[in-house]
Amino acid sequence: MTKPDSNGSMRVFVTGGSGFIGTHLVDLLLASGYVVLNFDPSPPMERHLGSWKQGSILDAEETLRTVREFAPGYIVHMAANAAMDATSLEDYEANTRGTHNVLSAAAASDSIDRVIITSSQHVRSPGSGPAKSETDFVPLAFYGQSKVETEKITRSAGLRCLWTIIRPTAVWGPGHPGLANGLWNVIRKGRYLHPSHDPVQRSFGYVKNVVWQIEGLMRAPAGSVDQRVFYVGDDNISQHEWLERFSKGLIGKGIRTVPLPLIHAMAVFGDVLRAVGLRFPMYGSRYRNLIADNPVPMRPVLDLLGTPPYTLDQGIRETVDWLRLYYEGKVGASGGQR
Repeated sequence: MTKPDSNGSMRVFVTGGSGFIGTHLVDLLLASGYVVLNFDPSPPMERHLGSWKQGSILDAEETLRTVREFAPGYIVHMAANAAMDATSLEDYEANTRGTHNVLSAAAASDSIDRVIITSSQHVRSPGSGPAKSETDFVPLAFYGQSKVETEKITRSAGLRCLWTIIRPTAVWGPGHPGLANGLWNVIRKGRYLHPSHDPVQRSFGYVKNVVWQIEGLMRAPAGSVDQRVFYVGDDNISQHEWLERFSKGLIGKGIRTVPLPLIHAMAVFGDVLRAVGLRFPMYGSRYRNLIADNPVPMRPVLDLLGTPPYTLDQGIRETVDWLRLYYEGKVGASGGQR
């Protein structure tokens, strides 16, 4: 078992706790009585400043020193470069060398009982079909390849403690700036168009359910999680249903649908514009992602931990409430007051 503090709380070293998922995880851990240290180069929300140390996982000595000084029982490694448009694997040092540094610090620290390493569902490309094993990789772009390396580094780290790899699905919720400035803003303005026939299934993970699952994996019996891989998110759902229900929650009506060939033509046009430096909401890679079926194996985490606490409608309501404040300029990313 993880060693408790004198007040009975557990010590958790979180990397990347200033990001979208990380902010929600730190919220949950602090509310649950854990002692948290968020190791991140970027400042967190004001409410988390007391649990933050500025630092980079690319600095191996600083990472090791900080882990040893804090003496956590858990490490939850979430820090990463999640950009999908990088041009080489070298752009993802945080996902490769950074992960190596975190795991080296864990291996050299006697206090560590359990490590959770964040990978991605993109170690398998949408449309690639069911995996034959946990190491059957079909990575999506250089980002997916970098997360394959994350998993390989974890498996070869020689850790004495328990380790678990998580693969978040399409995570959404309050505080997501990319969706707020992208998809959700397009829906809000009534400009979103969707294929009239859409059989695609996906897992859309409400962020508060995802961090609930992460904390659940921290507490789960050792034999059920050690050296295992879990997708974290909500159960697979029709892509059309998720978008339809979100649109109704945000603007009071469903999404507009058009024939798929029209969206394909828009994607071709978008690629032409992007080639000359202009932006357009639909382009080739987005089109291919839109039509690629991508169900993932959610049963292992759902069977182990049970039904997550937030329903889809609850998640939509909370997100829409945040979006209205965000568009009014009253809150920033991850939900903090401006």
